[in-house]
Amino acid sequence: MKKIGIFLEVPPHFGGTFQYTQTMLDAVAALPRDRFTVVAGYVDTVWRDYLEPYTSVKKIHIPRGFWGRALGLAWLLLRLPMGPWRRLCPWFHPMAKAMLKEQCDLWIFPAQDARSFQMPVPALVTVLDVAHLYDGQRFPEAASRWELLYRIPLYANICRWAKGVIVLSPIDKQQVMESFHLAEERIHIMPMVVPRYIEVAKTPPDFELRYQLPAKYLFYPAQFWEHKNHKKMLRALATLKPELPDLKLVLVGSPKNAWDSVLQLIKELDLAEHVLILGYVPDADMPELYRRARALIYASCYGPTNLPPLEAMALGCPMALAKVTCMPDRVGDAALVFHQDSVAEMADCIRRLWTDDGLCADLSERGKARAAQWKQPQFNQRLEEIVAGLTTDKGGKKPIRPAAAT
Repeated sequence: MKKIGIFLEVPPHFGGTFQYTQTMLDAVAALPRDRFTVVAGYVDTVWRDYLEPYTSVKKIHIPRGFWGRALGLAWLLLRLPMGPWRRLCPWFHPMAKAMLKEQCDLWIFPAQDARSFQMPVPALVTVLDVAHLYDGQRFPEAASRWELLYRIPLYANICRWAKGVIVLSPIDKQQVMESFHLAEERIHIMPMVVPRYIEVAKTPPDFELRYQLPAKYLFYPAQFWEHKNHKKMLRALATLKPELPDLKLVLVGSPKNAWDSVLQLIKELDLAEHVLILGYVPDADMPELYRRARALIYASCYGPTNLPPLEAMALGCPMALAKVTCMPDRVGDAALVFHQDSVAEMADCIRRLWTDDGLCADLSERGKARAAQWKQPQFNQRLEEIVAGLTTDKGGKKPIRPAAAT
C-alpha cells in the first residue's frame, strides 16, 4: 500500500491554476484504495471547504512558517545549492516537519511550486508552462527583473529534484527538455480537463438579478494581465462597431497589470455601451455565462494552460481563439483561429461568429464531441499510471545532465 500526498496552497484568485489544482485533487482522491492511501495537505485554509466532500482522504493543515519561508526564498534567489537546504530544513521548518511526518511515498504538487524541491520529499510536480521563456519577453508580468530572478532557479530546481514532471502537451515537453535538459523519461504528458463545476446544469439562484447580461454577447473570461490581450480584442470590436452596432462583449476576471489601460482604451474607443465587465465571478456562475454566450473569443498570447477553450467545448459554446502553442491542436476543428497580434484576423472571426448561425451551431456540436474524448475519468486513469510508475521499484528520479542543476 502506497501513501500519496497532494499539496494544496494555491488560492482561488490564481484563476486557472486554482481550477487545475481542483482537477488534480479529484484525480488523487480517485486513486484506488486497495493500492493507495491519500492525504491532502492544505496550506491556505480556503481549501477546508473544498476538501469536505472527500471523506476517504486524510486532511492535514501544513503551516507556512514565516521565517522558514523567507529564508527559503532568499536561498533560492541567491542561487545557493539546494542539497544543503533540503538536509537542514527538517530541523526548523514547520512545513517540512508536517510533510515528513506523513511518510508519503509521493507528494503531488499541482503547480510549479518551490516547496516541491525545498521540502525533502519525493515529488511529482506539474509544470504548467514555460511560456515566459518563449512568448513572454514582451510582457512585464513575465519579463520583469523579479520574475526572471525567481523563475529561472525555480524551474531549474524543480527539474533537478522532482521524481517526475507533468506537462500538458507535447510542445510543453519539448520546451522543458530544451530549457532545462530534463531527461525525456521523467516527463509525463497529461492534458488538462475541465473542472467539475462546469458540468453543473442548474442555473444558480438569482443569476439574472446579479448579472444584467445582454441578450446576445461574446464572452472572454481572463484576468486582466497584459498577455491576455484584451486591448487588441477591443480594437477589433471598434473596427466592427459601424458594421455591427449591436455587438456586445462580456469580460470576466480580476484586475491585474492591464486593468487601468483596458478601462482607458474602452473610453478612447467609445466602447462603453458595447463592453460589460463583471470582475471576478465565482465558479458556480461560470457555466451559465458560457451557455448564454453567443461565442467565446479567447485572445491570450500564452498557452496551453488555458481552461476557457476546454470549458467552452464541454458546454457547446462556439469559439475563436489565438493560435498559440498547442491550443489549435487541442480544439481541432471545433474553433476558428486567429493570430494573436492581428486585429484584422480577430475581427473577421468575431464577425463570422456574430452573424453566422449555421457556423455557430456546427462549432458547438464539434466542440461537445471533441470534449467527450478526454474527461475526468481519463485524466484520473493517466494520473494513476504515472503515480504507480513512480512508486514502484522501477520508478524514481533518473540521472539528468549537469546543466539542469543550480
